[in-house]
Amino acid sequence: MQRALDLAREASSASPNPTVGAVVVTGDAIVGEGVSEPQLGGAHAEVVALREAGDRARGATLYVTLEPCAHQGRTPPCTDAIIAAEIAEVRYAVADPDPQVNGGGHRALEAAGIRVVAGESEDEARRVHEAHIKHRTTGLPFVIAKFAASLDGRIAAASGDSRWVSGPETRAWSHQLRTRIDAILVGSETVIIDDPLLTARPGDQLTERQPLCVVVDTRGRIPPMARVFTALSASGGGPAKTFVATVEDAPPAWRASIEAQGAEVVVLPCRDGHVNLEALLRELGRRDIISLLVEGGGVILGGFFDRGLVDKVYAVIAPIIIGAADAPSPVAGQGAERMADALRLRDITVDRLGEDILVTGYPEYSGVVD
Repeated sequence: MQRALDLAREASSASPNPTVGAVVVTGDAIVGEGVSEPQLGGAHAEVVALREAGDRARGATLYVTLEPCAHQGRTPPCTDAIIAAEIAEVRYAVADPDPQVNGGGHRALEAAGIRVVAGESEDEARRVHEAHIKHRTTGLPFVIAKFAASLDGRIAAASGDSRWVSGPETRAWSHQLRTRIDAILVGSETVIIDDPLLTARPGDQLTERQPLCVVVDTRGRIPPMARVFTALSASGGGPAKTFVATVEDAPPAWRASIEAQGAEVVVLPCRDGHVNLEALLRELGRRDIISLLVEGGGVILGGFFDRGLVDKVYAVIAPIIIGAADAPSPVAGQGAERMADALRLRDITVDRLGEDILVTGYPEYSGVVD
């Protein structure tokens, strides 16, 4: 099972399908392995692994990170392929909460006389499939907040210059992360000040699959010549997809200028003078955005934290000291009135990215204002 989990964790995203790992074992030997193919309508991990195993799958054990599907989607049911291959036993790590699966795969396999064992390495599998599980149970994307700050908690110098807070290893990691998420979200201030591309460029090469660029702009401030509208896709086939969330009061002429760049402008309800973030998440969830990476700036990150909308945090700490009272911090918003109210993370891990430190954790919310 550990090999299947490693495959799923390291693979490119197959979204909107879950990125699953599967391994076929005969005796002590792995005779086939696979991950969900990333293209739309691509084969599921179980089918890829069974193809590699061929006749050696007969009487073997299949290890898979998520319950196999038993319904017809863009591909036939995985349970049909497993039964046809004459697998003797299936061991899956975690049940699939998708209403189209939800125990159906388990029952179909048992009905065919296959021994089924569920729950091996379940906690780890829940982490691997955390975005899929949240989306299928709530209809909302799994929200990851990411920021890099100096030792004294700054994300830029007093002038606003922010290139670069983190080191090259962190930037390489960030671009690899972008290949595994569905959308990147920033606020208008980030676009105006930094003019980012918001593309996935591991090794300085654009990948074929690019995340959706989401810009939150309540007042209609971002210029139509911003690079989020003009960045070329990997195929060179035109502007990268960009989604701009605004409100009814945004100037019609500005909206038209953004749409003229090929972006989609979506009008959402207003809350406390800003785009309603809950409404935005619901809209993205309806569009099969399973995972959302929120990269800033401080007002946007503060809004997500204040509303209790962040599911996971990647905080990079760089070994530099910026100082300056006016230098911005990564998270603004209402924040905590007292230290006792400060948001704490659980299940923390700490890793090195070159000279930088990566802290990963999951927020524990209490008393979030509705």
